[in-house]
Amino acid sequence: MVLGGDGGTGLGLTDTEPAQVDAVALRRGRLERVRRMMGEQDYAALILFDPNNQRYATGSRNMFGYFLRNSTRYFLINREGPIILFEYPQSAHVSTCLETVDEARHSKLVWSSVAGRDDETARPFAAEIADLVREHGNGLTKVGLDRCGHGQALALQAEGLNVMDCQQELLAVRAVKTAEEVSCLQLSMAASEAAVAAVQSAIVPGVSETELFARMYGAAIQGGCEMIETRLLASGPRTNPWFKEASARRLRPGELVALDTDTIGCFGYYSDFSRTFFCGPGRPTTDQRTLYQMAYDQVQHNIDIIRPGKSFRQIADEAWAIPQRFVNQRYTSVMHGVGMHGESPFIAHAMDFAQFGRDGVLQPGMVVSVESYIGEEGGREGVKLEEEVLVTETGPALISRYPFEEGLLSREV
Repeated sequence: MVLGGDGGTGLGLTDTEPAQVDAVALRRGRLERVRRMMGEQDYAALILFDPNNQRYATGSRNMFGYFLRNSTRYFLINREGPIILFEYPQSAHVSTCLETVDEARHSKLVWSSVAGRDDETARPFAAEIADLVREHGNGLTKVGLDRCGHGQALALQAEGLNVMDCQQELLAVRAVKTAEEVSCLQLSMAASEAAVAAVQSAIVPGVSETELFARMYGAAIQGGCEMIETRLLASGPRTNPWFKEASARRLRPGELVALDTDTIGCFGYYSDFSRTFFCGPGRPTTDQRTLYQMAYDQVQHNIDIIRPGKSFRQIADEAWAIPQRFVNQRYTSVMHGVGMHGESPFIAHAMDFAQFGRDGVLQPGMVVSVESYIGEEGGREGVKLEEEVLVTETGPALISRYPFEEGLLSREV
């Protein structure tokens, strides 16, 4: 057992976290929002397995990519009482420097799944959690789980706990950003923009998509980012349809190159914008300019309709009208939330709203990425553009500032 807390000194997890962000205020503000939600929903405690939720509630990070797939590290967030980390063996020191971690214990679930021992570990896991909830829960038995194995959930219920899925409630909490979170998003974006500049400067005939993606990844890491979630970088005919990942294909003159950043940056905050470039020498064709101009128009129109208090349904109804020949390959959303990844809110197209949409209201402090993909079925190329935007009291404010390609913005030859 290891006791945590750094006495409020502001120590971070690494010596590379930017000094511009008040890390203690960042952690305090998020935890207050989580515990406020717990009070409103009568939770005694939350058990967090999702590394994004763990990081949001406590600021703790450990082997992030590993625990995205291996749910053996978990936090018990008592509404009133200590925050306890159940950690991978010998690594508690990584997080006990934080004032948000009161105690660290060994996880009861380490390697249990791959060792075929889930049936053996579920009961001790649940018994320990139930004892702590009884000690600190003031008689409440409702606990929230964001994700875990079915066996662990059943074992918690067998201990007399009322187990609820809290993922949607946490995403709702995370949707509105604190001032410190906005600073993190801006710093993350600056690093991603530098990475995109490295790609743009390397676009020449003969370079491969994977070489360009390596440039982007390397520059992002050098800029303080942690990882890139996707490999969305494509050229020429591979830009249509969208979602082809970087390959060994080599660029030729006169082709388009499209990318999406999808980067986890400063303090784990996402930067998500897209650009499409032209590979010279030569000049873009009329068709290329037309595709680009339409994608640009879609993004600009949909930014302009962002207002606090406007419903998601209103946004869908007022969104840029996609020409019919591009409808079948439309991007999956008009816009989506951005925080520690692509998250709430998700605003579907009007034609998809009944299937994918859910109504809500834009609020100041929400951050959204405004999406466009314009590519015709059977067409040779497509254009991907996207901007990241903060919703303020008076309307939209750009977080992404990377310039558009002037040579593609005009339809004139």
